[in-house]
Amino acid sequence: MNHDPFIVEPGTKISLQKDFDPSYKAEFHEKADARKKLKAGIKELASYQDILYAQNTYAVLLIFQAMDAAGKDSTIKHVMSGINPQGCQVFSFKAPSDEELDHDYLWRSMKSLPERGRIGIFNRSYYEELLVVRVHRELLEKQQLPYIPNGNKVWEQRFEEINNFEKYLFNNGILVLKFFLNVSKNEQKKRFLDRIESPDKNWKFSPSDVRERAFWDDYMMAYEDVFNHTSTEYAPWYIIPADKKWFTRLVVADIICKKLRELNLQYPVLGEAEKQRLLEAKTVLESETD
Repeated sequence: MNHDPFIVEPGTKISLQKDFDPSYKAEFHEKADARKKLKAGIKELASYQDILYAQNTYAVLLIFQAMDAAGKDSTIKHVMSGINPQGCQVFSFKAPSDEELDHDYLWRSMKSLPERGRIGIFNRSYYEELLVVRVHRELLEKQQLPYIPNGNKVWEQRFEEINNFEKYLFNNGILVLKFFLNVSKNEQKKRFLDRIESPDKNWKFSPSDVRERAFWDDYMMAYEDVFNHTSTEYAPWYIIPADKKWFTRLVVADIICKKLRELNLQYPVLGEAEKQRLLEAKTVLESETD
């Protein structure tokens, strides 16, 4: 699958409305075809994760951002369904606690980064500092900062800080993949209504979801600014169509597999001394009597 329709090319300016279609589904007309390909992708991802864990050189950080009801949870659930839980960790970043507000805004993310050999998943991330905090600027006032620049300077400063942070991660062997699940406003409405009308989904709905929906245009502007300033060669943004969940999952799995393939992961190769110890251990085991 060609990923060009989904990536925000570094250095370009994009428009979510003009450049990315939330209902796009490429050449797929049947869910069954996409699910078959997804199944193969999940199997491939499991294989790469095993080598990633054994090699213990790289780590992978998957960042998922989206408006409510875009399908972040279900995408994570389906795409990562085949991997070994020992090699994966998921963190969901909600409103910061009092302890977190006593630290810089990247602190809680830094201490949640994946170890070498593991895949870390951020369900929302430090990008909330450029999204919800920008739409609701009053939240910035609660961060106990010594100085808050006027206008957009605070966001420009954070663009630079986050780009530097992600370059640091890249230089230290952490592959950063950033996904925005691009759901349309109309599809979000349908999913909210489904949550209200389906008793088994009531727990997913919060009245605050509707309140945030009123700021839809503000969020779209904030997201575009994020993409235009923080999609880099070392940590690009992928804008994934999210109106059809089956296609969302397929594309995310496909991109992760492609990027892991590019790492040229290899199982560790034993030196001669280690190989000799294996042969000695084999001899001891084979000499045992039942």
